[in-house]
Amino acid sequence: MTFIMLAQSCCIGVWAIIRIKTNLMSDTFYTQSGHSRRDFMGKTLKLAVVGGLGGFAIFSGCKDKEEGDGQKVSPPEDLMQEHGLLNRILLIYDACKMHLVNKESFPRETLVEAADIMRAFVEDYHEKQEEDYLFPRFMKAGQLTELVQVLLRQHNAGRALTSQVLQLGGIANASDTENQKLIKVLSDFNYMYRPHEAREDTILFPAFRKLVSTHEYNSLGEEFEKNEQKHFGKDGFETMVAKVAAIEQTLGIYDLSKFTPVVTI
Repeated sequence: MTFIMLAQSCCIGVWAIIRIKTNLMSDTFYTQSGHSRRDFMGKTLKLAVVGGLGGFAIFSGCKDKEEGDGQKVSPPEDLMQEHGLLNRILLIYDACKMHLVNKESFPRETLVEAADIMRAFVEDYHEKQEEDYLFPRFMKAGQLTELVQVLLRQHNAGRALTSQVLQLGGIANASDTENQKLIKVLSDFNYMYRPHEAREDTILFPAFRKLVSTHEYNSLGEEFEKNEQKHFGKDGFETMVAKVAAIEQTLGIYDLSKFTPVVTI
């Protein structure tokens, strides 16, 4: 059946090409039909392309479905994946804070490493994407302006808190006072960012799809990809995920099953 369909499609393509060659030589055709050369050429070429490529699509279609990795990620999907990375950093902050509260020793460099990723990937890149591409469009359209203003203030507050995490987390022999301040900073950061990202995922990002045209939407997806490669290389996101996973392993929180509670009936 597939071979027959391919043969039919090829025949259509050949027929269309013959029609183009034959009619191009006859000015009478255009005069009597009332069509211009451009009209006829446009319609006939489309038929030739569709017919000639139809059989090829039969074979390539299945391959395209199997090779889903080549599909482009939409702008909101891209940002939401990065929110997943942010959430894992918040879990690292939770683990470090718990050690500090219980006055337990732990590798403090892991906290600094996590804050470095927060600064480089989340704040200087991810949030910059939102501030450069999403927020201005909502403000211009007069939509969700109050939410956007709150989100922007929280971005700025988060950057100030990250600076404090880097400073306090880098103290080798921190005093109890310094540790208490670090606990407060980590608590404030997580307290703000969990509802922050939740509002973006459930309100801002879905609304953005309706705010811009399909062409602009797709173009932004390509722009986001170019920006990521420019800042972090071809596999920038995957590299950051690997770094976060290494920190989780050091802190003993990488195994997802450890988060499963024992439920009694």
